Amino acid sequence: MRFVPDRKETGRAALIGMVHLAPLPGSPGWRGSMAALLEAAERDADALCAGGCDVLLVENMGDRPYLKGAVGPETVAAMALAVERVVRRGLPVGVQVLAGANEEALGVALAAGARFVRVEGFAYAHVADEGLIDACAGPLLRRRHALGAEVAVWADVQKKHAAHAITGDLSLGELAHGAVFCGADAVVVTGRSTGAATALDDVRAAGGCGVPVVVGSGVTPADAAALGAVADGLIVGSWLKEGGDWRAPVDGARVERLRAALDG
Repeated sequence: MRFVPDRKETGRAALIGMVHLAPLPGSPGWRGSMAALLEAAERDADALCAGGCDVLLVENMGDRPYLKGAVGPETVAAMALAVERVVRRGLPVGVQVLAGANEEALGVALAAGARFVRVEGFAYAHVADEGLIDACAGPLLRRRHALGAEVAVWADVQKKHAAHAITGDLSLGELAHGAVFCGADAVVVTGRSTGAATALDDVRAAGGCGVPVVVGSGVTPADAAALGAVADGLIVGSWLKEGGDWRAPVDGARVERLRAALDG
């Protein structure tokens, strides 16, 4: 069964903790040791699990600047190794391969046992710092069908770090409905950038689209309960790190604090 957060079963929004990988082989910041990279990923995953996360999401955040729409085999291989280590923790795990390398993310998820992929540019186009990100729903879902992959698609709507003038005549709710029409299993709503708050009105606007709605940025203990009351899941990265810096290791005490705030 494809994984989406189901608050009807749990009675609460899922807390989804980010495992931000260090630079992978082939990226400008690669440090030359897969062993060290995997150990860091496992430490972060363990801290997120111990602090009360329900779901984990692995991303090649360290690979700046990102390629657009595809990555090399070295990135796919390294991501698969890292994701498999995180999957061993026993929680549902997702994959995102930046930027917009969505078929590669699907392959990683299938090989490593992950349950979903977070997809930018699923339906409609937008302009990101990598350039024009085009829609990928058609080829991605055909590839998923051909592989027989039971991997859910969480589709970003008006994704952060992007300009959306190209779809400026559509509301966020209309964009969310469009993503569902194209086959998204869940939609993700964000603020304007990493760590930027997601507006409650935006979450509510997406809420009528017929699939679970996940908040994708800016969650803190101050707004976790309010967002968790209207969303099915909260993806949290920056705030759970030491000093709130996404480049730092996960701080277990911060995870526990956010879990407590979400539970009220």
